[in-house]
Amino acid sequence: MVRRNDRRRAALVDAAIEVLAREGARGLTFRSVDAEAAVPLGTASNYFADRDDLLTQAGARVYERLRPDEATVTRQRTADRDRATYTLLMRELVGRVSAFRTGYLALLELRLEATRRPGLRAVLTERVRADLDANVAYHEASGLPGDAMAVKLLYLTLNWLIVEQLTLPDVLTEAERDELVAAAVERIVADPASRCGPP
Repeated sequence: MVRRNDRRRAALVDAAIEVLAREGARGLTFRSVDAEAAVPLGTASNYFADRDDLLTQAGARVYERLRPDEATVTRQRTADRDRATYTLLMRELVGRVSAFRTGYLALLELRLEATRRPGLRAVLTERVRADLDANVAYHEASGLPGDAMAVKLLYLTLNWLIVEQLTLPDVLTEAERDELVAAAVERIVADPASRCGPP
């Protein structure tokens, strides 16, 4: 039996992400992952039950790598609770996701592949729903302005902004993207000071 280790598995999954981003789901094979990871042929097949397993683990790894580091989380927890802070957080989010270009492109490939693979669709649906629910819960606990609907609307809006930036980067300038993030927060997130109600 082949001795497996977590570091090698992570390297193989990271290689799968690169292959997905560059060649699409149809180009993802155990052989292409072995070549990308610069390991002997047959290595990936010892770590993953089948191609679906590899696709699923690649999706999970992208989410793992997109999580903010502990310093960012700590800074977010201690920041002001207003729309200006919310705008800054959303700009950081767009920047973090965009910086992992191959990861986000791999996720897009996985979403397309999920339209043809019910098992992958079920896994991605569960993962994306859990991520969205976690974002809503974090937001509600944070005291930032806006409600669950605002979080979902920003999720949808900023996801497409990121797609635009990664696939057609010359459509919008960096300044325009920053303005769009600020406008999205301003128009979607209610200003707590403007709410009417009893004192």
